[in-house]
Amino acid sequence: MLNAHLLGIAAWSFKEWLAYVKTLNLEQIKELLQRYSELGPLPGIILPFLESLFPFLPLVVFVVANTLAYGMWLGFLYSWIGASAGSMVVFLIARQLASRRGQQLRKKYPKIEKLFGYIERKGFTPIFLLSCFPFTPSILINVTAGLSKIPTHTYFTAMILGKAVMIFALAFLGNDLQAMIDHPWRIVLALFLLFLLWMGGRKLEARYS
Repeated sequence: MLNAHLLGIAAWSFKEWLAYVKTLNLEQIKELLQRYSELGPLPGIILPFLESLFPFLPLVVFVVANTLAYGMWLGFLYSWIGASAGSMVVFLIARQLASRRGQQLRKKYPKIEKLFGYIERKGFTPIFLLSCFPFTPSILINVTAGLSKIPTHTYFTAMILGKAVMIFALAFLGNDLQAMIDHPWRIVLALFLLFLLWMGGRKLEARYS
């Protein structure tokens, strides 16, 4: 009984903390990261990780704050690790659910069968492209992929490459927006890198399919 009471208090405290984080602006999140700098990269990893589980949290703000607090490259790395790990956890939970009730869900909601079929046929491309956009609800992508029959390695490759593109773009913009405006060739370079990652992912998919 005592354990259940303590668990309830912990759940309520965590809920309150999530609500608090949701209200913070960029400068406040940067200060929060610096306040807990003795924990090393953990705060910078945990915030993007939580966004994968709770999509109402502001991933864009977390990535830019990480960039300002840790520097562009470390901010990118910590954000990428956190967001990718969180997405993988959600995918694996959905995959476990699919192994038990996947067919029941498909029969119960026949309209989503087309979505599952599209993801299973196209594999890499839709996961990669959707993961590139910061305002796409990642939990929807990860749950849908987990409930589908897409191979885990295809999902993982597409997701981590797509997250890399999206988070690098946010870190790059957040680190020096004015430089991007003054030197538009950087935008062209970013698009070229996006194309190379997409091509590399397709080759990996073809190799392991």
